[in-house]
Amino acid sequence: MTEQRLRRVGHKGADLIAPGNTRASFDAALAAGVDMIEFDVLREEHGERLLLAHDYRDAARRAAPTLEEGLAHLASAPFAAVELDVDLKLPGYELHVLDALKNFGMLERTLISSQYRESLALIRANAPQVRLGWSVPKLRRDPFRSRALTLPALAALQLARTVLPLRAARAIRAGQIDAVMAHWRLVTPQLARSVRAAGGELYAWTVDELPRIRALEALGVTGVITNDPRLFGALAAPAGAA
Repeated sequence: MTEQRLRRVGHKGADLIAPGNTRASFDAALAAGVDMIEFDVLREEHGERLLLAHDYRDAARRAAPTLEEGLAHLASAPFAAVELDVDLKLPGYELHVLDALKNFGMLERTLISSQYRESLALIRANAPQVRLGWSVPKLRRDPFRSRALTLPALAALQLARTVLPLRAARAIRAGQIDAVMAHWRLVTPQLARSVRAAGGELYAWTVDELPRIRALEALGVTGVITNDPRLFGALAAPAGAA
C-alpha cells in the first residue's frame, strides 16, 4: 500500500506569517504550499453576520472579514486546488455556513469541524455529503499554561488518551464524523491506529515545531495544522539537517 503524504494545513491561513483569518494570511498559506486552509467562523455578538474570527475578543479588536468575503477570496482561481477546514466556534449558525458554502460552490472541497457534536449532527442531517471533523478537546484555553492546573490537566489528559480512540472509532463507523481534529497532546499511536482502522482521518493541531511535526508524521496522522506552514518545506530534509 502506498503511503499517503502528510496533508499540510495552515492554521487560520498562516497566522505566524500574517494575521490569521484574513485574506493576507490565506495568501501566505497558499505561497507556502498548503493542501488545506483552516479558518474560524463566528456569528457576531450583536448581529447576524458571520465573521472570520476565533472569538469575540478577536472579532472586536479588528475589522474581521465576513464569511462571504473570505469565501469569495478562497473561491478565486489561485486557491482552486486548496481544501478548506471551516471551524465553527459555537453552535447556532451551522445552516447559514452551509448556505454560504453552497452559494460559492465550495461544499465539495470543504471539511467542517467543530467541538460541538450537536453542530456536526445538524450538518450531517442537512448535507450528508459534507466531510465532518470532530475537534477535541473542548477547551477555551490551554490548562498547561497554568502551574496550578498542570497536575489535574495531566490526569485529564491521560484519561482522554485512554477513551478517545474508542469514541473516535465508534463515531466514524457510525457515520457521525469523518475526521478527528485532535490537539497534538492527545495524539497517540493507539488513536492513529483506531482512526485509520475505522476509515477516518486524523489531524493534529496546532503544531509550530518541526521535530513535533516529524513525530506526528511518523505516527501516521493524516495531516498537521500549523501557524507556520513554511515548516512543511523542511520535512523532506533529514532530521538535524541545517
